[in-house]
Amino acid sequence: QVQLVESGGGLVQAGDSLRLSCAASTRTWRTTVMAWFRQVQGKEREFVASVVWSDGMTNYADSVKGRFSVSRDNAENTVYLQMNSLKPGDTAVYHCAAGSVLTTKPDAFSYWGQGTRVTVSP
Repeated sequence: QVQLVESGGGLVQAGDSLRLSCAASTRTWRTTVMAWFRQVQGKEREFVASVVWSDGMTNYADSVKGRFSVSRDNAENTVYLQMNSLKPGDTAVYHCAAGSVLTTKPDAFSYWGQGTRVTVSP
């Protein structure tokens, strides 16, 4: 089974930066796409960004485009989410997910990490 472990969350002030990491135990045909979602209690999971292992193609939600950057280190099986110019609205639990299709729908992803909390104070 594929294990995903996120790290890097924390408490920061608006305008600060954080880098989240997602370490994958292995890569298979079922984990060709890596994505980041975030969720606030009482709300649905929101797509943030994704990257394709093979060619590095990325996709971003409009709310984070220009501020966040997703990348991957194929040799280390690790995906990163560089978060710049953080806003209070970015406060959420951020989850790493792995799947085999290009989509922004969380139901399409088969594997999920435990989540890491990001809190941005005004």
